[in-house]
Amino acid sequence: MVKDYGELKQELRRRVLERLDYSREQPDEEVLEIIDGVMLDEQVLRQLPVGESHHLRMELFFSLRRLDILQNLIDDPGITEIMINGPDSIFIERGGQLTELDMRFESEEKLQDVIQQIVAGCNRVVNEASPIVDARLSNGARVNIVMNPIALNGPIVTIRRFPDTPITMEELIRWESISQEAAELLQQLVQAGYNIFISGGTGSGKTTFLNVLSGYIPSAERVITIEDSAELQLQGLRNLVRMETRNSNVEGCREISVRDLIRTSLRMRPDRMIVGEVRGAEAVDMMQCLNTGHDGSMSTGHANSARDMLSRLENMLLMGMDIPLPAIRKQIVSGIDIVVHLGRLRDRSRKVLEVTEVVDCVGENICLNPLYQFEESGEDADGRVLGTLIRKGGLLRDQKLKAAGLLL
Repeated sequence: MVKDYGELKQELRRRVLERLDYSREQPDEEVLEIIDGVMLDEQVLRQLPVGESHHLRMELFFSLRRLDILQNLIDDPGITEIMINGPDSIFIERGGQLTELDMRFESEEKLQDVIQQIVAGCNRVVNEASPIVDARLSNGARVNIVMNPIALNGPIVTIRRFPDTPITMEELIRWESISQEAAELLQQLVQAGYNIFISGGTGSGKTTFLNVLSGYIPSAERVITIEDSAELQLQGLRNLVRMETRNSNVEGCREISVRDLIRTSLRMRPDRMIVGEVRGAEAVDMMQCLNTGHDGSMSTGHANSARDMLSRLENMLLMGMDIPLPAIRKQIVSGIDIVVHLGRLRDRSRKVLEVTEVVDCVGENICLNPLYQFEESGEDADGRVLGTLIRKGGLLRDQKLKAAGLLL
């Protein structure tokens, strides 16, 4: 009698677990051989077609040695986001479109096991006492986990998958995310050591764009990256130091924050520093770096526009230091040269919307010099937003370009 697929999988998994040798670490090849033996004994080929039996074989292997039903999704290069809302609800983003999948975890306990496997892989801890954690997978994908009692409908897992090969500026130009002229300007600004801040909303491509700009950093320079969860994919830098924060845990390990890492990095002789994202009082230490000779440093932050990003930085600096607001604004003007603002348009495309120079602080206002702004010209027949980055009239201050021997 042909068994139900789920029932068959459960029984096969139980028999495989009985045959595993727990006294030693068994390689993947041995585990696959055990699975093949169990499937042969159970005469699976009589119950399922060859294609389905192979699929079942890999499902059993993934449930034992990988991330269960998530593994195929993580391995799919077309999927950019995986959203798990408890054991019974899984959504993915592919090509900018959200889709609910007809698949689920066997139980909440199985989802919990997968979560513990993920956090253990990057030395993190998540439980009821510490229910929120950021982690990463071996392929660099970023993972955010929220557990009970914070998450009311079961464990919530959000996985942001990055491309297997880093995106290049040429691809962004081809996708019309940025114009050729603006890209060439940013290349020169990075090489000349301008401090650049990248702003945008969630999913606008800030980390991707930071990776692209880092490709223009001269290979001989010493670069230190600081992140909550390491996800930057910097290429071509021989003298690269990567650092990641650590959460406190019940074993007595104290928290190591972005602020701690920025402070210690100043003793590591950096030419440039790249802070993955600032969202709090660590902006104080980052601004100290930008104002103490580490030209060419970069960071990202969440905001609705370039000017809003500077306002958010003011608030973050006020969280960490007790000095007058005019002094904070002067620190920002002195430390940040360029703000690049990204956005995700209604057709789900990601584009550079503003390239703005931070010029001066006059009175109580920070003066900005718009260099490029995206201007929409309509939609095509498929609903794609049409438009381009338009060069504005303001002239860029070129002291750093001249000092680096470069000309616009």
